[in-house]
Amino acid sequence: MCSKPVTRDPATRAGTVLEIDLGAVVANWRLLAAKTAPAACAAVVKANGYGLGAVPVARALLRAGCRKLFVATLDEGLALREALGAEPEIAVFNGPLPGSAADFAAARLTPVLNDPGQIAEWAAVAASDKPLPIVHIDTGMSRLGLSPAEFEQSLDRVAAIGASMLLSHLACAETPEHALNAAQRARFLAARQRLPALKASLAASSGIFLGREFHFELVRPGAALYGVNPRPGAANPMRPAVRLSAKIVQVRKIDRGESVGYGAAHIMDGPGLLATAAIGYADGWLRSLSHRGCGWLAGKRVPLLGRLSMDLATFDVSAVPPAELYPGNMIELIGDHYGVDAAAADAGTIGYEMLTALGARHHRVYREPPSDSKTAE
Repeated sequence: MCSKPVTRDPATRAGTVLEIDLGAVVANWRLLAAKTAPAACAAVVKANGYGLGAVPVARALLRAGCRKLFVATLDEGLALREALGAEPEIAVFNGPLPGSAADFAAARLTPVLNDPGQIAEWAAVAASDKPLPIVHIDTGMSRLGLSPAEFEQSLDRVAAIGASMLLSHLACAETPEHALNAAQRARFLAARQRLPALKASLAASSGIFLGREFHFELVRPGAALYGVNPRPGAANPMRPAVRLSAKIVQVRKIDRGESVGYGAAHIMDGPGLLATAAIGYADGWLRSLSHRGCGWLAGKRVPLLGRLSMDLATFDVSAVPPAELYPGNMIELIGDHYGVDAAAADAGTIGYEMLTALGARHHRVYREPPSDSKTAE
């Protein structure tokens, strides 16, 4: 028979702590909702709320006034429906895979229909009491969505199933000057003219900042809600929503010429102090941060040395005051000094991947929004 842990505080037992500021998520949603009004502002909570927890994030956003949520897969939609109840509208980007349309209908999940086969799947179960579907048209992403020819061929069927909205997705919204943005908008407008009674949605996080002409009736922010910069190269208008810290497991002295980590990939060029912290690529701290990433301790930048391993990372703490170097002290990995976009740049990726990679081993702490919603604006 297994005994219960003596230490009852999970934060004490945990090697890492991931703090999610739901007040910041709400504030970011309110900022974008105000910027895009009178368009409605949905929230994308796919991939478990971009790694931060779809259910607590969605609950906070619903309390703030968000009325439409987007996820990627049917299973994500079913889990969210079970947790949130019947009230919110939940749309599923990937649409019904063969044989799954009845599950959408039973759970009142709004399908995003991406091809003629999905339209046919939905037509077979559609009824007056079922959610009105969204039709996705491809305007230049070449990923999901009806091609121009398929769209023309499907006009009568789209009208027959009572679609509520046309949707498309911008491929280059992070690059405002890219010619494809205007081209996609023009193609989207042309398609909408074929079904003018339907509402329309084109802009996600970065697309919102391309201007009002991209907003239509609904915008769909995702990563921006969680603090990722929707305007790379410019000042980030969003509040940071994540803080990640790892505990020091061991501190050791090291001499010149000694190696650090797997493959002896780092050789010390002088004596120093190392702190090994309880985080690795199994926790979503990407292995590509090896030799490039860093943490912060006592106001000092501490470089990550050598190769990141599955459960551990080693930092050069030679510049840190000795009083701060002890097992259990926390090294900040994402926070005030080193944001998610900076960590992503060092990893050679984007903030989206940094957040969605965060693993299940982190002890998660949710900071609730202020009880007075106006203080979160």
